[in-house]
Amino acid sequence: MDSTITSAPRIEFVRAARRVRAFTLAEVLLATTLSAFVLAAVMSSFVFLGRTGLRASNVSEMENEVRRALETFAQEARLATDVRWNSAQSITFTLPAGSAAPQVTYAYDTEAASATYQALYRVTGDASSTAARRVLVREVAPDFAFRRYKLPQSGVIDNSAANDTETKQIQIVMRVERTNAITAGGSQSVASARFILRNKRVSN
Repeated sequence: MDSTITSAPRIEFVRAARRVRAFTLAEVLLATTLSAFVLAAVMSSFVFLGRTGLRASNVSEMENEVRRALETFAQEARLATDVRWNSAQSITFTLPAGSAAPQVTYAYDTEAASATYQALYRVTGDASSTAARRVLVREVAPDFAFRRYKLPQSGVIDNSAANDTETKQIQIVMRVERTNAITAGGSQSVASARFILRNKRVSN
């Protein structure tokens, strides 16, 4: 009788161990599928956040470039004693005596082979100057344009200037674009305020 009592727990343990089963193939496949879905969701969120951050960085970079360019342009436009209209995409300011340069040109580059292609740049001298160009805004769309205006006149709705003599205000209109392989391209359209050529005499 003593032998029967001491061996019973061992028999129950062996039976219980036999009842323990491993995962079936269906269970493994189900767990793998669920894990794949969770991982895909995590990766999608990561990629989305990365693209959003890069897009925001592009927009911020564009805004800073445009702001600095307009500040530079505005400063010299207000100083200018005269303006030469080379084209709708190129103008030359004559600056007062004692300035660092007697003339400066602002222009949009349409030459595909140029290092400043599709950029708004500033160069010391007139439109034919070979001095080093300073890029103000890069990746500008081809519809860039300068617009010139006369002094406002009572009863006149359109005060666009027809020549250099009557030009008293200059406006810049441009569209800046940023594209890359990771995110969809971003763009920013700019129509600046009309910068008044305070030192320039005009004839309306």
